[in-house]
Amino acid sequence: MIKSQFLKPRTRDADRSQQAILVAAREEFAKHGLGGARMDRIAERVKLNKRLIYYYFASKDDLFLAVLERSYADIREAEKQLHLTDLLPAQAIRRLTEFTWNYYLQHPEFISLLNTANLHQADHLLRSERIREMNSPLIQTLGEILERGRLDGTLRGGIDPLQLYVSIAGLAYFYLSNNHTLSAIFGRDLMSHEALGERLTHMCDLILGYVLIN
Repeated sequence: MIKSQFLKPRTRDADRSQQAILVAAREEFAKHGLGGARMDRIAERVKLNKRLIYYYFASKDDLFLAVLERSYADIREAEKQLHLTDLLPAQAIRRLTEFTWNYYLQHPEFISLLNTANLHQADHLLRSERIREMNSPLIQTLGEILERGRLDGTLRGGIDPLQLYVSIAGLAYFYLSNNHTLSAIFGRDLMSHEALGERLTHMCDLILGYVLIN
């Protein structure tokens, strides 16, 4: 009994420390990338000894992977709250499109982390034991929505749910990750309130125009 009383606070403290490290590391990696990130700055931000970070995460690469896994877990959990299977098929696809756009817009650090992960050819994600298990349910859910739409005659058949999701994510990701260069070369502020609204409308029109039976 005495042993468990002492272990529980330690476990809670360890959990809090690890969560604080992940939050600080996410900011560090998003701002500086993997190469420019410094463990000293992360330790300073969370007021912990750097050796404790290495104790929990072993290396900067392992910490970056943990940040990526946490980031994917966050967006997947937020998607679950949409309750897409409770909506009509077309409504569900519109809702997912709107959510993806708004999530990327509100979480620019997620885009920065994806840029870094791709720069390193997803070497970290390929080592993950959780990443496929974490992301596959979304594609399965989207496949079920597409099948319901095919059966009720509102959506056309033969749509690959993975390809559809990549298109939804890509329409949002490319615009936001390249907004500086696109704004410069076309001479328009693509991050203005009006431009952002136009982009979301355009995305929904494209996606629904593809999946709906006209």
